[in-house]
Amino acid sequence: GPNTTETKAKTDSLFAGHMANIGNLVKANKLIVAGPMGKNDKNYRGIFILNTKSIDEAKELLKTDPAISAKLLDVELFNWYGSAALAAYLTASEKVGKFKF
Repeated sequence: GPNTTETKAKTDSLFAGHMANIGNLVKANKLIVAGPMGKNDKNYRGIFILNTKSIDEAKELLKTDPAISAKLLDVELFNWYGSAALAAYLTASEKVGKFKF
């Protein structure tokens, strides 16, 4: 996003809130996939695949993220339709993944 913070402590706090928000979205069955991206020409840092019925619903969910609200992270939203089985990804990921949110 376009903003920076005055201190590392503030940035750390916002990103801790970002990670906690990811966990909240997972628990609410609204976040199906999330993860960081490698270097790219658009400087995108990560991707979310949300389980929503509309872009407006996704916007509302993302308002709960402190790093997005503080404009440290920017959002670009797209409609995307995938397999209904994608929701099983998180269950499988928890069994084999190294990190827990």
